[in-house]
Amino acid sequence: MLHGKKPTLLLIESESSLRRLIALGLQDQGIYVVEASEPTTIPSFDTQQLDLVVMDVDRGPRTDWSFLDVLQSHSQLSTLPMIVLAWNHPSPATTPPSVIALLESPAQARAVFLPKPFDARALHAMVGQLLQVRAQQEAQYEALIEERLLAAYSTYAAPSIWPVITAIGLLITVCGLLLQIAIAALGVFVVIVALLLWTLGEKPEARNVLLR
Repeated sequence: MLHGKKPTLLLIESESSLRRLIALGLQDQGIYVVEASEPTTIPSFDTQQLDLVVMDVDRGPRTDWSFLDVLQSHSQLSTLPMIVLAWNHPSPATTPPSVIALLESPAQARAVFLPKPFDARALHAMVGQLLQVRAQQEAQYEALIEERLLAAYSTYAAPSIWPVITAIGLLITVCGLLLQIAIAALGVFVVIVALLLWTLGEKPEARNVLLR
């Protein structure tokens, strides 16, 4: 399974009886199977949930390799690993170069050919191998992303203490201004009180002078 979820496989097979037989065998292996008769009749669903494609390219007595081109033109399905079922082995004489490159390129390691008739156990083993490879690739990709995120995080400079020092300086300045204002206000209050007391203390003497 991929990341603990049930693997999802797209099965494209034109013969309904064979398609159903293959689907039942894969479902018995714990795989969720989405069925389609043709590449152009893929049911509507979230293709991002897919992990693998199994496609039979035989249509009656002939092998139609162009179905692979249809699949490769799909933006999301083209990146999935696939198992190609066919009676005829791919050869440069009968198979388009793009298909030969897809099936034989070791760098891609995505598409593998399984000749018919095939043993169900061989198909199940191949499916398991491709799912395991895909799980490993996803794990490596996630590890790479995590490594890049950690590297980007480590490049950030340590938090600077200067903003804190600046804030403390501003606080001291404000406190100093408030203290000066408070001292000035106290001085004014003392002056006013002194003047009042002085004025009230002089009034009795002034009255005595007038009475004389």
